[in-house]
Amino acid sequence: MRRDPAALKTALADLEQRHLRRSRRVGLGAGVVNFCSNDYLGLSAHPEVIRAFQDAASRYGVGSGASHLVTGHGPEHEALENELAAFAGREKALVFSTGYMANMGVIGALADQTATIVSDKLNHASLIDGGRLTRAHSLRYRHGDADHAREHLEELDESIESRLLITDGVFSMDGDLAPLPALARAAREAGAWLIVDDAHGLGVVGNTGRGVCEHFNLSAQDVPVLVGTFGKAFGTFGAFVAGDADLIEFLIQKSRPYIYTTALPPAVAAATRAALRVSQRESWRREKVLALAERFRRGLAEVFPDSRPGTAIQPVIVGDAQRALAISRVLEEKGFLVTAIRPPTVPAGTARLRVTLSAAHEESQVDALIAAFREALAA
Repeated sequence: MRRDPAALKTALADLEQRHLRRSRRVGLGAGVVNFCSNDYLGLSAHPEVIRAFQDAASRYGVGSGASHLVTGHGPEHEALENELAAFAGREKALVFSTGYMANMGVIGALADQTATIVSDKLNHASLIDGGRLTRAHSLRYRHGDADHAREHLEELDESIESRLLITDGVFSMDGDLAPLPALARAAREAGAWLIVDDAHGLGVVGNTGRGVCEHFNLSAQDVPVLVGTFGKAFGTFGAFVAGDADLIEFLIQKSRPYIYTTALPPAVAAATRAALRVSQRESWRREKVLALAERFRRGLAEVFPDSRPGTAIQPVIVGDAQRALAISRVLEEKGFLVTAIRPPTVPAGTARLRVTLSAAHEESQVDALIAAFREALAA
């Protein structure tokens, strides 16, 4: 785009006309129940998590002051990485300042412009952008279609040494799970790195909340690169990559988003350690959020049969962006915040209301939301 104020105004007006212009809100209105947060276990306001943050801030201050490889890596980071590795069943873990940076960092370290990346069509933007920045050749397979992914891998020339198969674990806008067992077999047979971003699975999915790998009973050998975030089920901020010791050491040496940014504040690392402990000790949180999600799904099954079982994410797909916005406004008038998700975040024609459940919700609130949805959808 040329440096022309008129061009910017025209572009913004076009977004407005197509009901695709985004806006920020400052907090929630009085009495509004939030059904679009990723705080699945309700840990962001847990007293133990808050206390850990405050205690660490008193000891270390509110910032780390430097990158990990200068002086920013402290005892809270080290302890968190060890605890994350144990939680994920990997040899080592590496903490990143954001989930976006973790995905870009691991892809950028393992791939260059001679590589080929095979990626699910509906992968998160951070996975897509990580591939773009490497300038590697990119192939996309149909969403959730492991056979299509395998076909792409089988067609690669033998001379291509660096090959990556990349997928979300739980897809953030649809709430469905990647077909990981089949993808793991395809990656292993093709000699490809399998990278799984389980941001929306860890803490919620699996018998003990260890995510899609636990759900499918897959080992560290099956999924050699696991990415997770702290800003969803664990209620804090930041991210990590877990894998074997050599992988983590390689990322320390080669991952530019890790090397060249300020380390996560120690207080956030301490709070995340507390959240990890609480999530494992208070397993009722995971059980409750999944029960509430199932309650919501069943409550709308008659009028909306396409909801997803098994995760905290329940998309209500209405298709048209304008209608999604209208339903969102009606729901807010009734006391429920449910954001309308529109293109380009989701494919054209699949605008939706993305409902997310939390252990902080109650059955009565979910039932009231179901009633509000039924009325809004019928309008």
